[in-house]
Amino acid sequence: MAIALPSRAYDLQMLDRPAERGRDHGWVYGLPPGITSEQWPLDPVTGYPLMHGFTLLLPEDYRVHGEDIVALSFFATPADHTDGGATAAPEIREAVLARPSHPRLSRMTDILDYEYAALLLTRREYKGAFAAPPAPLALATVERPRWLDVGGASAFYQAAPPFAQKMFAGPPRADLTANLAIVLMPRASDPNAGKAPQDPHVPRNPPSDYQSYYYFDGAPSPENYRLHDWAKDHAHNHLGGTMRPCQAVPEMSPFYIEFEEYFGGYNFGTGNAQLDFRDMKFDWACG
Repeated sequence: MAIALPSRAYDLQMLDRPAERGRDHGWVYGLPPGITSEQWPLDPVTGYPLMHGFTLLLPEDYRVHGEDIVALSFFATPADHTDGGATAAPEIREAVLARPSHPRLSRMTDILDYEYAALLLTRREYKGAFAAPPAPLALATVERPRWLDVGGASAFYQAAPPFAQKMFAGPPRADLTANLAIVLMPRASDPNAGKAPQDPHVPRNPPSDYQSYYYFDGAPSPENYRLHDWAKDHAHNHLGGTMRPCQAVPEMSPFYIEFEEYFGGYNFGTGNAQLDFRDMKFDWACG
């Protein structure tokens, strides 16, 4: 059966207050809902729990996995475990992958061999109690990630450059449960809603009607760079629609999220990332 494509894109606004599940559309930082500690994905590289970045309640037109799969939680290697490159230990990977896992867990690996994961959540899971992080494997030998002691929000804020700290109203509370609410705002105009992201400047056969958010007023040069009027109010964090990757456009479905480092507390080299939650693809690039 053909999957209906979304008819609009949404900006994701990170608010300066904790989330209320009956009112908001998810949360950044904090803890994931509705799973057991045993279902929390461990990092196959380090043996520590992957850090919870965000949980997003999907609008109905983005529930591509069925009407009862209403949300997703995204997990990542924490920023203090991404310096110097991942050091894989086969015995840790084998032990992690042998553990029981959530029935809708997808694991992803980036070009540097760092680990990410996403959980597709039912309505009941989304409304469930917050999960506690599991204990690390006994085999884990690297330094304990800071987020396990002060929470993801505080850990990111303490290490973030000034421009990223400005995304917060003030220093976050040092607690594992500290989160910030997400609100979905439909974009007033986005001609790429419901379309798979593509580089509009690369010839396609057949041709694509996906539009670039920018153009050049004359010869291509920094002085002639212009944004289309319809793109000027688009938020950096968003669900579907026009993609603005820091480097090349990754091949993804229309069912994707694009987000910045502060939207969960990552190390993307001041760049941004994209998660395709239909095909479970993940990509990021430096700024």
